[in-house]
Amino acid sequence: MALIKRSLSLHGHRTSIALEPEFWDVVDGYISSEKRSLAGLIAEIDDNRDPDDPLSSAVRVWALKRVQSAAT
Repeated sequence: MALIKRSLSLHGHRTSIALEPEFWDVVDGYISSEKRSLAGLIAEIDDNRDPDDPLSSAVRVWALKRVQSAAT
């Protein structure tokens, strides 16, 4: 499965995140329903992750938890 890369500014620096389309679907659904920006959500995830964990992994875990909480 191909990764989709998106670029954004995070805390004043340009960065990019590559995720599978299924994870982007969860992210996109959330930012659309909550009327938030992608950069704002990613900044929040970045601020709350362990600095040793890659940002893309932290976004995947966030998306998984979001789906799990919606299922309960």
